[in-house]
Amino acid sequence: MDGASLPQNTAIAVKAAVLPFSRFRTPEGVVVDSLLSPEMRSTGEVMGLDTLYDTAFAKAQAGAGSPLPTEGKVFVSVANHDKRNVIIYAKMLEQLGFEIVSTGGTADVLRRNGVNSTVASKFAEANGQHSIVDMVRNGEIDLILNTPAGGAARSDGYEIRAAAVSVGCPVMTTISEFAAAVQAITALRERSWEIINLQEHGEFLRTASTGEQGQDKGEQVREGELS
Repeated sequence: MDGASLPQNTAIAVKAAVLPFSRFRTPEGVVVDSLLSPEMRSTGEVMGLDTLYDTAFAKAQAGAGSPLPTEGKVFVSVANHDKRNVIIYAKMLEQLGFEIVSTGGTADVLRRNGVNSTVASKFAEANGQHSIVDMVRNGEIDLILNTPAGGAARSDGYEIRAAAVSVGCPVMTTISEFAAAVQAITALRERSWEIINLQEHGEFLRTASTGEQGQDKGEQVREGELS
């Protein structure tokens, strides 16, 4: 069966690269930035498989070692060109009960659009006070969206991402990735699934279009039980 004739409710695969950022440290033992460069190479990849994209994305994140939270605090700090696009996703997380934490500029935009946001001090401007980097290191932040632009912002972004790697906090660096994460978090809150093996997936593909077994399996798929 080729990709042009797949039955309805066929599983969707989302792959995620596995990059051991926590192994990359300075001579002083400090975790380095997790921002990809042309020289970076993954040490493997994982695949999340489900009939729904959002659940497949959540599974891929978990398999890569960055499971998405279903509650807690989300830090949002984005460049000016991303501020308009982030509002809807921040609002969705707030409606799910998450607390939004932002730096000043992003917080102002979110508040003007009806999203409550707690202001966190930037690392470069903290002057010894409790900064966003301290919050990440202390495990107070459960998910990060950071799309910095400009010298100072990029310096802050470096510290934030390095702190996130050190404590295993998932980090998103694009709005599209953040949007997928919000959809996946919603799915995790609403649905559950059972783990089955690839052979059972193969059997579903062989029988879904004609056999009763395939129809039964299709019902399981629609309920999000397949992994």
